Formats: sequence, structure tokens, C-alpha cells
Amino acid sequence: MANNNKILVLDFGSQYTQLIARRIREGRVYSEIFPFNAPIEKIKAFNPKGIILSGGPSSVYDKEAPAPDIEVFKLGLPILGICYGMQLMAHYLGGKVAKAVKREYGKAELIVDDSSDLFKKASKKTKVWMSHGDRIEKLPKGFSTIGHTDNSPIAAMAYREKGFYALQFHPEVVHTDEGTKILQNFVYSICGCKPTWTMKSFIETAKKEIKEKVGDRCVICGISGGVDSAVTAVLVHEAIGDALTCIFVDNGLLRAGEVKKVEDTLRKSFHMDIRVVDASEIFLKRLKGVKEPERKRKIIGNEFIRVFEAEAMKIKNVGFLAQGTLYPDVIESTSLKGPSAVIKSHHNVGGLLKKMKLKLVEPLRELFKDEVRLLGKELGMPDEIIYRHPFPGPGLAIRCIGDVTRAGTEVLRNADAIVLEEIKKAGLYGDLWQAFAVLLPTKSVGVMGDERTYENVIAVRAVTSLDGMTADWAKIPYEVMERISNRIINEVKGVNRVVYDITSKPPGTIEWE
Repeated sequence: MANNNKILVLDFGSQYTQLIARRIREGRVYSEIFPFNAPIEKIKAFNPKGIILSGGPSSVYDKEAPAPDIEVFKLGLPILGICYGMQLMAHYLGGKVAKAVKREYGKAELIVDDSSDLFKKASKKTKVWMSHGDRIEKLPKGFSTIGHTDNSPIAAMAYREKGFYALQFHPEVVHTDEGTKILQNFVYSICGCKPTWTMKSFIETAKKEIKEKVGDRCVICGISGGVDSAVTAVLVHEAIGDALTCIFVDNGLLRAGEVKKVEDTLRKSFHMDIRVVDASEIFLKRLKGVKEPERKRKIIGNEFIRVFEAEAMKIKNVGFLAQGTLYPDVIESTSLKGPSAVIKSHHNVGGLLKKMKLKLVEPLRELFKDEVRLLGKELGMPDEIIYRHPFPGPGLAIRCIGDVTRAGTEVLRNADAIVLEEIKKAGLYGDLWQAFAVLLPTKSVGVMGDERTYENVIAVRAVTSLDGMTADWAKIPYEVMERISNRIINEVKGVNRVVYDITSKPPGTIEWE
């Protein structure tokens, strides 16, 4: 991003840090997250109009409490401290932070003492979300209290001459009623940012950058059927046209009609060169007798690389590999938690990059998932691709609990198609994060047509979620569940029982393996 109409968020380990950046972007202002200890030169080079210090689990008095370069406070930029960020600001600038007598967690009522800037147009009393064990006991010099709660006499403070503001609560979460308004007051009024960051402007910038990077070389892109790789392919194709070749590896573990649907969309609607490789026999053979989930994932990942590599070697003048890496993946790999585990392991083609001397093109690496969907919409992609539910990289292999066989995947694929069909018919698809079938490694006794049966059990899983980090089981109407159950038992040979998973995340995960 060449302009300086943007906000920098320094991450001190809060579970809500990504939400801060997302809320700012929802206001059409670009925002990025840097680790708390980012070098001051990197911060200057980013050239933001304002800085936000995130919350975090530490106390400022902890021996290894995360702290930024003190020069951050000397840049002459507006700064907003949130929760730990507030305590850090107070501690650094001469105030006093102490353990609260009573830890404050959950909803609280904020009384606004000064509504002149940060709380402009906010209610005099408003509900906010607290999550802290320390609190400000004494204001740093130059600061004044602009908001309080029963438990926190200084729940918000400001030093207007310096442009420093701080909140003891989290404005980024939905539980804070007027949080978006407060953040926008900081971003627009205090920092002077303009709401100019749109998907249209992103596309133009991204196309220009892709063209400059690629030059006269060719690009290959692995298609998985998911929204990230599909949007990546369409965006890169918009930039370089026929210099892009897409490779879709059919591993025999995809949903019903998946290959044809994606192939038709990219080839017919966008006139792209897409090569489909049917490697289902190889994948199923490699998975024979393998029950352990992580082994399944590794086998599928390694085989994907092998098949993809063989196809990629046939294409001339290839210099780049396009991948659908998203911003949460980038943040995760540089966060407080340290380097992340291998991201999207079935697409981790590091060996291929080295062997073919390829460089990466990752045009979505600045975007969150919801922004990728907006981008796809702007590119003219169909809703069926853009808004499809997440699908795991290892595919149906981790929804066939235990052994993966061709017969088992066929039973599961057919049952899964019925689940999705009925969910869509009932108008529930858009309300759910995911809905799918799982083939259980057990059989049950049943009676069909006056005969005793001993056949497979299908579990139906449907959840609601905002980001997949937490999820609740979906309260699907009984009549929809009844139709799903009847159809699976009557139409899918080899199934005589259907059960519904009513586990939330946590304690369960969304997938079974």
C-alpha cells in the first residue's frame, strides 16, 4: 500500500487483535498488524496515520511483559491503547498501574465523562466489554479521565495535545454496543483517515503489482475447489491472462460435482487454462489401511505435491506459483505465538518452489476471509463459489473416520450431497458456517423392508460461527432434519442410521478428525 491512509495495529497477544484490523477495514480504511516488537524503522516505513496498541494477557509488571520500542510514543502520531495497550501507555508515560481488587470480565456500563472526540455521538451511558485484572490507579502527566465504570475509575483516558487515547475495554468486539463508532472516531476524526479503501481499488493495485512482479514469465496455480484458490486464480488471470495455468488435482476426496463445477466456472465463465488431473486411484491406494488423522493429512499433502509437480513440469517458462495465502496466515506466522504450523499443508509446495526455482505470488496475503469473498464478488464470480462453506484440504478423508475406501467415500459423498441440498432448499445455507456428513467407523442394526440390516451410520454436523474459531451447533428445524435422515437412508445404499452432532466448539472441533 503506497499511500499513508492507513492504521497500524501493534499486537500484544490479544485474542481480539485481528478483530481490531477487521473493524477498521470495515470502515474502508486499510489496516495492518505488526508484532509488538516491530523495529521502529519498519513502523516508520509503513507510514501510518495512527497506531493502535492491542490488548494482551500479560501484566505490565510481568518479568517478560511485551513492550514496544519507546520511540513509538515519539513519532508524533495519534495512538489508541486498548486494555493492556492502555496499561502499557500509562506505565510508560509515568502513570500507575495496579492489580484491580476485583477482576472485571464481561459486560460493564461505561459512563462517558467527555464526549468531545473519541466518544463523539456516543451515548452518555453505554455497554462495553471488559477483560482485565489490572487497572489504572494514577493518570500519567497530561492525561485526563474521559470515561469510568463502577469498578474502573479510569476506564478511558486522553492526552489530547499528544493525540494519545486509551480504553480499558475492547471496542472491537460485538459486545461493546458503540465500539465501531468509537474506533471510527479515532480513525476518521483523530487520525484524519478517509474511507477510500475498497475492493475496486484493491483490484487495480493488485493487478499492477502482479504484472510488475511476473514480467514475461508464466504462473501456475493449484486449484482446490475452495474460495481462496479460485479468487486467487481469477485475480491473477485478470492481470496476466493466458500466462496463467491452473492445475486442479482430483484426489477422489472431493464433494459431489466439485470438479465439474469449478472447471466450468473458471474455464467457461473466465476463459482460463485449467488442467484437471484425475489422481483418485493413487490417493486412495496410498490411504489404504491408514486410520490416524495426521498420517492421512501427511499422505495427502505429499501426494498432492508429487502429482502437482509432475503436471507443473510440463509447462514452459514458469517462474511463479500463485497461492491463496490469507492475512490471518501471515499474522499467525509472525505473532506472539511464534512461527505457525505448516499452513494449508496440502498446498505447501516448498520443495517444488526450490526444484523449479519458482517465486511466490500471493495476491490475497493482505486480506481476511470476508474480504476475499467481497473481492470475488467484485471480480464477477458466482455466489456458489464465493459463499461456499469451508472444506478441509484433506477433503472427505478426514470425514471418513478410520479407513478411507472408495466405497466409503462414495457413501459419504452421496450422503453429504443430500445434507447440502436440503440445507439449501430450506434457505439455511447462508446462515451456517458449515454443514456436512461424516461416515462413522461403526455399523448399527436396523430394519428395512421387514429385514434385519447391519449397515453404516452417518453423522450430520452443522454449525454457526463468525470466524470458525468458536462455533455452536445449529438448531436446524426438526422437519429439515427429518427430510435429511429419510433421504439418506432411502437413497444412499449401505446406510441405515443418521445421527446429529450437538457439540459446540469448544470443547469439540468442527471437523471430527
